[in-house]
Amino acid sequence: MAQVLVIGASRGVGLAVVRRALGEGHDVRALARSADKIDIDDPRLEKVSGDALSAREVRAALEGIDAVIQTLGVTARPDTIVAGTKVFSKATRLLVEAMEAVGVARLIALTGFGTGDSRNQGGCLWDLGFNLFLGRIYDDKNVQEHLIRHSSLAWTIARPVILTDGPARSTYRVIVDPRDWRGGFIARGDVAEFLVEQVTSERYLRQAPVLIG
Repeated sequence: MAQVLVIGASRGVGLAVVRRALGEGHDVRALARSADKIDIDDPRLEKVSGDALSAREVRAALEGIDAVIQTLGVTARPDTIVAGTKVFSKATRLLVEAMEAVGVARLIALTGFGTGDSRNQGGCLWDLGFNLFLGRIYDDKNVQEHLIRHSSLAWTIARPVILTDGPARSTYRVIVDPRDWRGGFIARGDVAEFLVEQVTSERYLRQAPVLIG
């Protein structure tokens, strides 16, 4: 089993990853500004209240870690829809530099369908709505992926379609071939399952598959 650092661990996919990783027998260090509010009591869980935008705190959280799962997210408020964000690129630049400095190689990162070469691959109506509401936010995810791809790390990038709170079904598809990419839905629990599996797998090493439920 591995010692896993989960960044962005207090809600959404990040919280689902914490639960899944513990269930798989890993030791988990959960880094989030509200880590103390994580409602999980497990002796293999270390809750670290910290900021993914703090180089000092990120580097300290990497001590003794075998793999990092980065699950950053932002709320699509009117201001972020219009002005975008720099959270993903800033946090990823700090993380990549820290991991390379301390010798932690394995990074599993969550971005989304619509990032990088998966942009405008969902169909006409999907792409229209995506670019209208999420385009500026995903511009920064493009930078995030660029930083990861051009690092020396052993990375895997996961690009899920629209996330839901439905139950995990473990019947999701992992699609590497762009010809098969399309829009859809996937449960956060299924995304968490995929992310945690990559801790001990090299099947999707240096690949960025799309996840569809």
